[in-house]
Amino acid sequence: MTESTEQRTESPRPDHRRWFGLASVALTQLMIVVDMTIINVALPSINADLAITAADRQWVITAYTLPFAGLLLLGGRVSDYAGRRRALLIGLVGFAAASTAGGAATSLTMLLAARVAQGAFGALLAPASLSLVATTFTDPKERGAAFGVFGGVVAAGSPIGLILGGILTTSLSWHWVLYVNAPIALVAALGVVVFLHESRAEVRTGYDFLGAALATAGLVAIVWGFTKATQDGWTATATIVPLAAGVVLLALFLLAETRVSNPLLPLTILRHRGRGGAYLVVALMMAGPFGAYLFISFFLQDIKHYSALRTGLAFLPLTLGVMLAVGLGSRLMTTVAPRFIMGTGLLLGAVGMALLTRLDADSAYASGVLPSFILIGIGMGLVLPAALDLSTFGVRPGEAGVASAMFNVSQQAGASLDTALLNTVAANGAAAYLAANASSVQSQVHGYNLATGWAAGILLVAALAALLLIDTRLGKTTPMAPSPETDATIAP
Repeated sequence: MTESTEQRTESPRPDHRRWFGLASVALTQLMIVVDMTIINVALPSINADLAITAADRQWVITAYTLPFAGLLLLGGRVSDYAGRRRALLIGLVGFAAASTAGGAATSLTMLLAARVAQGAFGALLAPASLSLVATTFTDPKERGAAFGVFGGVVAAGSPIGLILGGILTTSLSWHWVLYVNAPIALVAALGVVVFLHESRAEVRTGYDFLGAALATAGLVAIVWGFTKATQDGWTATATIVPLAAGVVLLALFLLAETRVSNPLLPLTILRHRGRGGAYLVVALMMAGPFGAYLFISFFLQDIKHYSALRTGLAFLPLTLGVMLAVGLGSRLMTTVAPRFIMGTGLLLGAVGMALLTRLDADSAYASGVLPSFILIGIGMGLVLPAALDLSTFGVRPGEAGVASAMFNVSQQAGASLDTALLNTVAANGAAAYLAANASSVQSQVHGYNLATGWAAGILLVAALAALLLIDTRLGKTTPMAPSPETDATIAP
């Protein structure tokens, strides 16, 4: 690799303009996260309108998650080399176009093609967004505040998606859960053009095409295996084969990365205890609250007979809890070790999950669901600012994109595992209860309770991982390591 000193060309624009740029990046991230759940509330309407069978319904979700998960690492490296602002703008335009096409879909084939394109452009957007925050805000105090904003968006995005999905589906139609992305992307793109500088690794060593192929195939196989586990069970051949293939492909990917001069994922990114611990904690954390959103949505709609709009609004206290807690979490980052902040937040989330195991068919929202939502929201709001900061802390500036992609890979892997594992637990628990008690309604609730109990256990494991693995102190050392690459910041 060519040796050179790090060079940065400062823009004459006032520093405060970066915060408007942060708002644009946060809006982009909100669009990505919201899109993962907004479609869930609209699925019954989509099924009825497009005559989708029960067997094909899951493809509306899977068509997005497969390309998104598979292309994240490549998207991170493309943003490092091509320019993070440029990658963000391309991703925004593409995501808006794909969303518009999906909203106009008149058949399942049309909708699935649009969802695949959304996933591919999302894999470019997600790492570009996070890496721009990491490279733009390098002062420890400013960095804490910036990641507080970004973390609040990540944590609140899923419940906001449910709320927005309920409002749009009820007041307009399911088409608008996709159309809504176009104006959001346009506003975000304007802000990126006006307020953010270009940032890229100027010394590029070429793309690791073998690594990209192995990583993409491996991640797609893993996510596909989790999807099949939800449908066919963990012992089915259709589940075991892709999971085994994914493990082998990812092992070959890691082996290949030790033998090339221009690795797609430099293994030093994973070996750092703070970063590696943060990636693990995020994966485990996503296997907890993500399940709660799904099962509580089912509980409110199927058992309590809430409308889509009322179900979405029921998640509002969780969102408010997140927003309140991220401010506290971001302020604590420079004075309290992140493992204690994250461990505390995860323990609060675990308690909130455990409370959900007490639900029965007669439970009221105010006494049965609301306390859990408050605890889970506060817990997740505490965790994410520190986790986001750690995910790029100490990396070379030219590797910020791929480090950001690893954070998103962790999120996606955790969410996919959660959907497969907790759905299996819920289905098996409901079936066993029904066989013994012959009560179909209570059997469903029993299945949900078992799943949320498992989610509470996963969050406890995540809390232990945070406390035992993460030893980095934020705000005490330089957040971006000196780099032999030139990482230029260029005025727009």
